[in-house]
Amino acid sequence: MARLGTETAFEVLVKARALEAQGRDIVHLEIGEPDFDTPHNIIDAACDALHKGFTHYGPSAGLPQLREAIAQYVSETRHVDVTPDEVVVVPGGKPIIFFTILALADEGDEVIYPNPGFPIYESMINYVGANAVPIRLREEMDFRLDVDELASLISDRTKLIILNSPQNPTGGVLTKIDIERIAQAIGDRNVMIMSDEIYSRLIFEGEHHSIMSIDGMKERTILLDGFSKTYAMTGWRMGYGVMRVDLAAQVSRLMTNSNSCTASFTQIAGIEALRGSQDSVTEMCAKFKERRDVMVAGLNKIKGFSCRLPKGAFYVFPNVTKTGWPSKTLADALLNDAGVAGLSGTAFGDFGEGYLRFSVANSIENIEKALERVSTWANKNL
Repeated sequence: MARLGTETAFEVLVKARALEAQGRDIVHLEIGEPDFDTPHNIIDAACDALHKGFTHYGPSAGLPQLREAIAQYVSETRHVDVTPDEVVVVPGGKPIIFFTILALADEGDEVIYPNPGFPIYESMINYVGANAVPIRLREEMDFRLDVDELASLISDRTKLIILNSPQNPTGGVLTKIDIERIAQAIGDRNVMIMSDEIYSRLIFEGEHHSIMSIDGMKERTILLDGFSKTYAMTGWRMGYGVMRVDLAAQVSRLMTNSNSCTASFTQIAGIEALRGSQDSVTEMCAKFKERRDVMVAGLNKIKGFSCRLPKGAFYVFPNVTKTGWPSKTLADALLNDAGVAGLSGTAFGDFGEGYLRFSVANSIENIEKALERVSTWANKNL
């Protein structure tokens, strides 16, 4: 238990709420969830499902009708043939991370994961007693990984490689060439890939590319996706994994032993999310892009800050090394002194030192307020 880490965003949110309780005005740029409400058609589908009796247990792997919808969606978007038997529906995206690492990594095995990256990767690798091997995401490459460096990290003990694109916390996006070269680097070795594509619909430039789409890689890929980010459904707790049938059966067994099943009425809403109007996704992505542009332009005018333009997700990851302040100290100061809640880059791994993460899941008005406060603070303290 002592090896388990945490997700700092929730801890900072608690601190920010405590300051608000004291009468302080805080701009929230720490939490990683859309600030939009779930689209009405999805809410209506859930309400209708409740009235129709979808309030009981369902299969551990998910309702057949949702698994069919997911299989069709993934087949169309990743250009591979996916069957419902390869889909496991889970309460949120994290269970796929949890179950995959639990199932594939034993003590002494190696798991390569992106750093800075989603903190639960490293936490779970450490939890199972495997060796966490970070692959650095490099700012000079727009926070993509160096494939040659990745190839040098793969050893006989490597059991799993974790990819995340678009990436949290940096907004980095792997290119098609990156994906193809990663597949070549793995070659025919007995290494599985967990491809976390939870932000796949939130891309501002170019297209999303999945390693699952590469010839010969589908059988070795566990795809993680879900509804939280794309459809503003974070509180609904619904994600899914797509994997080989034999693996899906084992992950379903882990579901039986942990959660029993995902809530039935939310799964009916998930069908509507996938098959209903996608206008809300398009609109939300456009607003995130607009906010990203305002945020990055503003940060680049602040003393000690520099920020690249992220190509996906809804985060910016400014470089703050020129402030001379450690990331955690700076993040704390901006919260306590300036009323701006963000996260230290070190919340996402050791290679996050020298950076902060701000979410742009807030209004332009609030983003501009935050920028003004950070600028004022920097002018006084740097």
